[in-house]
Amino acid sequence: MFRKCLFLLVLTASLHLSSFCQDDEYVNTTEAGFTVGPMVFLGDLGGHVGKGTTFIKDYNMNQTKIAIGAFVAAYPTQWLGFRFSLNYGKVQGNDADISNHGGYEEARKARNLDFRSTILEGTVMAEFYPTVFLEDESDDVTGRIRPYGVLGLGAFHFNPQGSTRNQYGDQIWVDLKPLHTEGEGFAEYPDRKNYSLTQLNIPMGAGVKYFFSDNLNISFEIIHRKTFTDYIDDVSTRYVDPTLFAKYLSPTQAALALQMSNKSTGGYGNSNYSTNDKRGDKNQNDAYFTAQFKIAFRIKGGSQERWRNSTHCPLLRF
Repeated sequence: MFRKCLFLLVLTASLHLSSFCQDDEYVNTTEAGFTVGPMVFLGDLGGHVGKGTTFIKDYNMNQTKIAIGAFVAAYPTQWLGFRFSLNYGKVQGNDADISNHGGYEEARKARNLDFRSTILEGTVMAEFYPTVFLEDESDDVTGRIRPYGVLGLGAFHFNPQGSTRNQYGDQIWVDLKPLHTEGEGFAEYPDRKNYSLTQLNIPMGAGVKYFFSDNLNISFEIIHRKTFTDYIDDVSTRYVDPTLFAKYLSPTQAALALQMSNKSTGGYGNSNYSTNDKRGDKNQNDAYFTAQFKIAFRIKGGSQERWRNSTHCPLLRF
């Protein structure tokens, strides 16, 4: 599934680049480079005071991991570019990070769930530089700062894991999807479908670019990913009937699923959580964002020509 989505993204990018490069009015510029910076999860686990959200309000800094990526981009016009990128990072969340102030957050902290997942992502994005229309001498870019917006389509692969302890007391991480912790795929819960570990997303955001020279530039950008799944952290809806694990899973998996599906003190036997109690918020899909530095080098465009980039905007030269 992921390979098919990635192939479609590459094909789409190729078609866009080939079609726009037919414009003889501009000298097409191509650049390549890499990105580095934090990747942040926004979902059901972790957070701060009050109700959980999928916005920056529930950002736990100690759960931040660094993501890296590589990209190639083409700029067929002065105000528009197309970028294909591959990114690798990690996201995680932990209810133990929540400070208990006696409000809505109390239930999430008592839930006591955690997760981690790697993210492998491919995206095709358009870069928009609207301020090009306000600039004089737009070909002279050295020393300039230019803002831009991005919007695109991506595919990403994830695999949520939860922590537990082995017989020696050491922390280990186990894959959660095979455990069906919320009864996904069980006949008793027809509305809880098995989820795919490969999903589409919509990256959107903004950045600012600085040109050291015609051939080298650096950007800082924040890109949010809207997703169409609520299972990046394997938490979405209500607690499952724990007796069903033995019906659908092997004895070993059933015992592990029973443990991982309810990690509150006492598990299913305590007074806090039991079958059909709220475990997550199914009305809010998970999301994640990156805040990254992007370094780019020109790989196409004659040295005798001016830099025909898509980032021409008002005079912001230092």
